[in-house]
Amino acid sequence: MENEVEDTVKLGRISEEVRSKHKGFSQWDTYSSRRDHDTILQIVIDGRDLNATDVEGCVLPTLVYLAREKRPQYHHNFKAGAMNALIRVSSNISNGQVLLNVDCDMYSNNSQAVRDALCFLMDEAEGNEIAYVQFPQNFENVTKNDLYSNSLRVISEVEFHGLDGYGGPLYIGSGCFHRRDTLCGRKFIKGCKSEMKWEISRKREETGIHELEENSRSLASCAFEENTEWGKEMGLKYGCPVEDVITGISIQCHGWKSVYCNPTRKAFLGIATTTLSQTLVQHKRWSEGDFQILLSKYSPAWYAHGNISLGLQLGYCCYCFWASNSLATLFYSSIPSLYLLRGVSLFPQVSSPWLIPFAYVIIAKYTWSFVEFLWSGGTILGWWNDQRIWLYKRTSSYLFAFIDTILNSLGHSDSAFVITAKVSDEDVSHRYEKEVMEFGASSPMFTILATLALLNLFCFLGVVKEAIMGEGMTKLYVTMPLQILLCGVLILINLPLYQALYLRKDKGKMPSSIAFKSMAFSVFACICFKYLY
Repeated sequence: MENEVEDTVKLGRISEEVRSKHKGFSQWDTYSSRRDHDTILQIVIDGRDLNATDVEGCVLPTLVYLAREKRPQYHHNFKAGAMNALIRVSSNISNGQVLLNVDCDMYSNNSQAVRDALCFLMDEAEGNEIAYVQFPQNFENVTKNDLYSNSLRVISEVEFHGLDGYGGPLYIGSGCFHRRDTLCGRKFIKGCKSEMKWEISRKREETGIHELEENSRSLASCAFEENTEWGKEMGLKYGCPVEDVITGISIQCHGWKSVYCNPTRKAFLGIATTTLSQTLVQHKRWSEGDFQILLSKYSPAWYAHGNISLGLQLGYCCYCFWASNSLATLFYSSIPSLYLLRGVSLFPQVSSPWLIPFAYVIIAKYTWSFVEFLWSGGTILGWWNDQRIWLYKRTSSYLFAFIDTILNSLGHSDSAFVITAKVSDEDVSHRYEKEVMEFGASSPMFTILATLALLNLFCFLGVVKEAIMGEGMTKLYVTMPLQILLCGVLILINLPLYQALYLRKDKGKMPSSIAFKSMAFSVFACICFKYLY
């Protein structure tokens, strides 16, 4: 198999020898482009065939290849549309009562995960209330200090366990075992028990493989969903970049609960993003989708009220407010530093008793964050990287997500499902393994990050200059301690960015165009605020 794949890549086409071995390739004759082709379906392995065994003689399960029909005149609804086509086709071929959803870049790492999920779903006491069992997303290529905070460590190890106590975690789109009927819109009825009996239909058993393929092909056609409830009340919801989260909240509002299962041996592993640009794009989609949910009819603030617990409502809202929180972070990353440059104090002085509440919040928040991160298995440097990515996400990804969502609400733009690229060349991978941040791509997000970083640096240098030449550092420390602290921390956290702007020579450095624009913007802002405001 490996040799066949390598030969195909070298040739740039499927060889005649390989095409003759697999009849499924003949269906690709109608292929025009990835967005214009017929339904391509083949039952590669028929689980009913006792001769279909592996090298150890174990009977293999049914394996089906499906590429749903796509036409330019039909919206294919991205991942949600693909999932719904798979749900329909699988119902005709196997009709298993439990569905496992795993992303294409993830694989099973724990053979006991299926048993664990079934133990919850088939529990005699509470199994009938559970719609899905969610496992965390884990990645095999996360660096020791988690350079881009890909592991979402605190969310996986702390927050989702908390949500589990209030009715269950969010559905996060991968590593999730579902009841088929709940995905198809069935509402929970208290006292109604549905036993999981794996009964094989005699008619399906007697149906030939070719007939089964033909009967199933129409279920993946473009026109099948017209004038139906698919994408609305059945299957995954359409119209949202995070179709998984909005589907999960809809299921829970139908009365169902979910379970979070986080075994010691990770159930599923995948590939994490290896550049900052990939990370920011991914979080832009997540935060944009969550914010759209907040403003939609499925908002946890009102749609879920009375249908799920208050604790779970607040849990959903924490993620739905990611995008809007960008405004506060953007404010505190720029305005206090600019006022520091002007010599205007925004916070209480050292001698003021009102400094105590500010000091308490700062110390308590970051002490708790630090301890929580270490308790979750992180490192000290990993926590510092997490704080940096937290800042970068909020001042770029979340900001763009907020703007796009507002524009979309006003009818000025359309939402798009942006696929996060996770394939990197050898140089990028080498820098990632050495935990050197990647800034090589030209992105408007990088322009914002670089502008804010330089703005804080220039403000701090300007204040130091004024102090040396005039009032002295002691007076500044007494009158504006919190602004100096905030500006100083922002400079420290941006050290990798300064290196990428001016010191690095590799391909991962900041593009010259961004360096020039960010310097111009930051200098202009400082001059205007210092002398013209």
